[in-house]
Amino acid sequence: MTESFDATEVIAAKRDRLELSDAQIDWVVDAFTRGVVADEQMSALAMAILLNGMDRREISRWTHAMIASGERMDFSGLSWPTADKHSTGGVGDKITLPLAPLVAACGVAVPQLSGRGLGHTGGTLDKLEAIPGWRADLDNDAMMRQLEDVGAVICAAGTGLAPADKKLYALRDVTGTVEAIPLIASSIMSKKIAEGTGALVLDVKAGSGAFMKGRDQAHQLAQIMVELGTDAGVRTVALITDMSTPLGLTAGNACEVAESVEVLQGGGPADVVELTLALAREMLTAAGRDDVDPADVLASGRAFDTWRAMIRAQGGDPDAALPTARENQVITAPQSGVVTRLDAMAVGVAAWRLGAGRSRPGETVQAGAGVVLHAKPGDTVRAGQPLMTLHTDTPERFGRAVDALDGGYDIGVEAPPVQSVIIDSVR
Repeated sequence: MTESFDATEVIAAKRDRLELSDAQIDWVVDAFTRGVVADEQMSALAMAILLNGMDRREISRWTHAMIASGERMDFSGLSWPTADKHSTGGVGDKITLPLAPLVAACGVAVPQLSGRGLGHTGGTLDKLEAIPGWRADLDNDAMMRQLEDVGAVICAAGTGLAPADKKLYALRDVTGTVEAIPLIASSIMSKKIAEGTGALVLDVKAGSGAFMKGRDQAHQLAQIMVELGTDAGVRTVALITDMSTPLGLTAGNACEVAESVEVLQGGGPADVVELTLALAREMLTAAGRDDVDPADVLASGRAFDTWRAMIRAQGGDPDAALPTARENQVITAPQSGVVTRLDAMAVGVAAWRLGAGRSRPGETVQAGAGVVLHAKPGDTVRAGQPLMTLHTDTPERFGRAVDALDGGYDIGVEAPPVQSVIIDSVR
């Protein structure tokens, strides 16, 4: 086969701040998927994109080239409308767990294709795999049956969806190009558009524990993704949410499942409930079901019933005891006062170092490892009172986890202003 272009000329064009043509983009994504463009060449192009950017046309074309590298799913045969949610990732971000069954209990099916964690951000599949018997891998037929019967599925994406993205993501992770906004936007949206959902709500995090540290960056990413979804015919909206402080009181796997169950039973931390309900309302509105109040459905217990059915459908036992770590260590307040800051990145790195996360793909995680918080910003503490408890099966990990938390929190005199977890929306 004679190739249409040469990889070095495509790299040089972006290096020199030129726009890539539609034909160049189509070719380079396809040739990379086929193995004609080498990893080191795609790495060079990814760095050029990070440094020099892409315009809206280039990002849109790149996204569609990624979609064209694989299959597309079709949920039009379901008797339910569909809506999906994607989070750009953070610390303690267990929202998918209560959200999917809640939205399903409101009458909108949720085909939630999720991933595993890498580094300080937790993976939804890792959390659910803490439930005895639960399995992440479903074929398309099983996924469709579960969506029709239960209304919600959380599972691993098949290898057929946007395979170019899977190859490119692995490269970006080891070449310092994860933060390239055009590549983040096209990575997320190629999978979500190929997934075939009718409506999509994006939770774009901003703050120390997020990929996008600044609000302007987060807003830019949200705007691009909403445009990509809208251009592809998917009703898309984004909420920009705060990730300067961990969500809820847990960061880990089994401990986040337990907190999610608390929410589904009508309790749980206020910030987790607030964000779950806000995203549910957006998903229901986008799917044409804004006649249902998710707060009423949550209070009724129907969402918890759907959770149990969803877990059972994937082989899990919703009544089984969750794993607990063998060792724990308490960190206490060094002085009396008010907690004024609790850094999400510090807590996320500590949980990762305790064994809740992985350093490289394929590494096993500890189901019981993580950090349980006893105080958050605005809470009054006394000297010697527990601030957080660290959990792990391997106590030699405590030292580095404690190091990660050094300077990660402040105790002062005045309580910080109370702020909503929701910063802004992009429509």
